[in-house]
Amino acid sequence: MITLTNPSHPGEVLDELFLQPLGMSAGALAKRLDVPRTRIERLVKGETALSADTALRLSALFGNTAEFWMNLQRAYDLAKAREHVDVSTIEPMHAA
Repeated sequence: MITLTNPSHPGEVLDELFLQPLGMSAGALAKRLDVPRTRIERLVKGETALSADTALRLSALFGNTAEFWMNLQRAYDLAKAREHVDVSTIEPMHAA
């Protein structure tokens, strides 16, 4: 299994791979998705996580899958947790 050690925030991916190439602002995207402008602005700035609702809307607009967007968020969340959570003292259970 491949583990990304420094995955990008989904908002960064959204901005760099979708918004910038299309010349679209966060506000214009929010209008197309019928969501508050601040939701997309905060996402692009990395201030908030991507929700399942937003993932569904982005997939409908861009023709990819909601799983694509949610997997970006999952990878980012796990990478951040690995930076702060110490599991070294947890002893694994073994099957009986």
